[in-house]
Amino acid sequence: MNPLETLNFKKDDEEMKKRPVFIIVMDGVGIAPDGPGNAVKNANTPTLDMLMSKYPTLKLKAHGVAVGLPSDDDMGNSEVGHNALGAGQVFAQGAKLVSNSLESGKMFESKAWKEIVSVKDTGKTLHFIGLFSDGNVHSHIDHLKYMIEQAKKEGVKKVRIHILLDGRDVGETSALDYVNPFEEYLSEIGKDGFDVKIASGGGRMNITMDRYEADWSMVERGWHTHVLGEGRKFESAKDAIETYRKETGCIDQDLPAFVIAKDGKPVGEICDGDSVVFYNFRGDRAIEISKAFETENFDKFDRVRFPKVTYAGMLEYDGDLHIPSRYLVSPPEITDTMGEYLAKTGVYQYALSETQKFGHVTYFWNGNRSGKFDEKTEKYEEIKSDVIPFEQRPWMKCAEITDRLIEVAKEGKYRFMRVNFPNGDMVGHTGSYYATVVGIESLDLCIARIIETVDKLHGVAIITADHGNSDEMYETDKKTGEPKTDKSGKYKAKTSHTLNPVPCIIYDNFGADNYTVRTEGKYGLSNIAATLVNLMGYKAPEKWDESMIEIK
Repeated sequence: MNPLETLNFKKDDEEMKKRPVFIIVMDGVGIAPDGPGNAVKNANTPTLDMLMSKYPTLKLKAHGVAVGLPSDDDMGNSEVGHNALGAGQVFAQGAKLVSNSLESGKMFESKAWKEIVSVKDTGKTLHFIGLFSDGNVHSHIDHLKYMIEQAKKEGVKKVRIHILLDGRDVGETSALDYVNPFEEYLSEIGKDGFDVKIASGGGRMNITMDRYEADWSMVERGWHTHVLGEGRKFESAKDAIETYRKETGCIDQDLPAFVIAKDGKPVGEICDGDSVVFYNFRGDRAIEISKAFETENFDKFDRVRFPKVTYAGMLEYDGDLHIPSRYLVSPPEITDTMGEYLAKTGVYQYALSETQKFGHVTYFWNGNRSGKFDEKTEKYEEIKSDVIPFEQRPWMKCAEITDRLIEVAKEGKYRFMRVNFPNGDMVGHTGSYYATVVGIESLDLCIARIIETVDKLHGVAIITADHGNSDEMYETDKKTGEPKTDKSGKYKAKTSHTLNPVPCIIYDNFGADNYTVRTEGKYGLSNIAATLVNLMGYKAPEKWDESMIEIK
């Protein structure tokens, strides 16, 4: 790979090629019409208001085909968003890869699948664990059905499903919209000696699906539920969901764990000789449970019992650490990323976020690659997230992130600095409108401090987002465009991402005379990489999507 070629600026050439370039990712901050649920618009954001009125601001697509997803009906997410931001290109992503592999039958021809269904010869059980919805962000229920049907076709006799309730990428209390028809589906397919049942479950933010090692106790609770069959027992998933809703008032993602039992005994413990498929295709919340199933000398919690199973993930969730060791569909090979090019060119790079999004400005930014391209020129820093519901502390770690970014920027060592503020996404996912407003206002205060530092350093900043979320905090009636209400007239919270565009503000008080912003183009997140390297004084590789600026 050749390093980036330089550009010639109109004036102040040497200063322009040394000044710092920042990208500030306001995770989950989209652009939506005015409305009672638009926490971004309704928050007090004098800094963002000023920036969007005085500086070039473009609207970028951050969902659907613009980030490699199957269709424009598919909402974007932080993972594919940061892939596109860091790669400068669009690659076919998880949902599309899996769908293609299933529809073509390629998955079922793989060695991994053949090993998984080998339980047909031993009489053991095939287990599926994963997010139970059609949100198409972490998983899709249709993928699960494909595999269940193929397992039956190939002679597997016993299947158990461990469901992680969503309420985050889909409606916050929509669990029974999936469970009820799925139970009917199981009744239909569960004939001719095919024993298939839901065995356990719980809310995705309560058990199993932790990420970035923020809270291993979630995984431990999942282990006790799915593997050991320990926990409160119910006759059916429907019974569990209805009971917990009445007792706790929790939305789906926060519901406690449950175990399905018959005659007092769990119907689906995971035992020696069984096969297990974790069918999420997105990696961040799949890595820890995969480690729990595959690591011999495991020290994150007491597993009590460590069954010897044949384990597979839907994808290889970490390509460098090879987690898991067995997977059903190969992930996209993302090459020639921005980070790689800058490392080759010798540009010093700095990446910063708190735990909840640290992997996004590192692993996902670098094309699903762990580690650095160059230990000498790159520095990654993580500020530990609080293990507390985000609506209780909606400012999260934005002040600490800002403090550290300013401190490092003033050192003058790093030419390119990238930072992610999780507030708009992580607080937005809670469904708490007022907490999300506070999160956005906290973010606005931090951006004010950062751009002051950018000016002091004669730098330039791109302020953008990876997808929408906090811009639509209430579910919307598609016919009227108005927020939906429940029987009491209360707005129905929306906890999922949105299909809205995101802002891209180019903040530059010292070098804007050297280029023209191409405001008329139709751009997506992948156009940012070329823009950033142009601002540094380099030509972008031809394979990258075009820059949004033209050098004079």
